[in-house]
Order: sequence, then C-alpha cells, then structure tokens
Amino acid sequence: MSAMDRTSRNQTPSDGLDERVVFVNRCAKVVKGGRRFSFSAVVVVGNGAGSVGFGFGKANEVSDAIRKGGEAARKRMIRVTMHGKTIPHEVFGTCDGGRVLLKPAPDGSGVIAGGGMRPVLEAAGVRDVIGKSLGSKNRLNVVKATIASLQKLRSAESIAAARA
Repeated sequence: MSAMDRTSRNQTPSDGLDERVVFVNRCAKVVKGGRRFSFSAVVVVGNGAGSVGFGFGKANEVSDAIRKGGEAARKRMIRVTMHGKTIPHEVFGTCDGGRVLLKPAPDGSGVIAGGGMRPVLEAAGVRDVIGKSLGSKNRLNVVKATIASLQKLRSAESIAAARA
C-alpha cells in the first residue's frame, strides 16, 4: 500500500479490523549534515463488536511507523464488556498523567468524547457513551487511560457471581 492509503483516517484491511491513526509525531535529530527525521504513530485497531487494541510504532518513514503501530495493536487486543450499545457502569482510568472518566449514555446519544478517547471507543463498538479527559492532553496517555478504563468494566452477572 502507498503512504497515502496508510495515512487515511480509518481503514479496513483484509482482516476486517478497523484501523485508526490517532496521532503521528515527527522527531528531529540534528546531525553533521543537517536534520534527520523519524516518526512515531499511535494506532487503534478494533472490530466494532467489543474488541480493541492500541499500538505505538516508530520508524524513519510515516507509513512504516503506522504499519508497526497497527501490528502492535493487533497483538494487544482486549475484550470490552458492553451493555447493549453502551458501557455497563461509570468507570475511571488512569495512565501516567492521562485520566479518563467514562459514563454510560442513553440510546441515540452517540460518542460524546474527544481527543484520543473517540477513536478507541468507536473502534471498540461503543455507540453511546459520555467521556471526559481530566488530566493530560497527551494523546498517547489518553488512549492508554481509555484502554485501562475499558479493562475495568464488569457485567452485572460477573459481579453477582463474584459476590455469591
């Protein structure tokens, strides 16, 4: 695939997973002949039905960084507990300075979240949720905090079984 195809907002590769590029960072290293650039990319992959993962890829070319991030995301997929089209309960997640609060929303509300939370929630298949990023605006940490909060979700049945 060409570099233009890989940098699209979201795409569906042959494995049927939805791949979204959250952020691409350019880093410059000053050497004798000038500047040497490298790139890092945060990529979120999900099937839209309760599975999501994120990856962080670094390379000297943007397309290679996105490809590496996508491969890392596919290796680190997690299962998300859902209640219909929303999440079962309010949950709070943290990662470094990134702090995220997610609340269930009524049907038809949509994904009310921004920054790095929206691609994670949409890729996971959550259709109705309210999200608030409380700490850092660093998109990598917000993505990690969102994944951490989704991992904390439990269904009513599993909580009842644990109490019994």
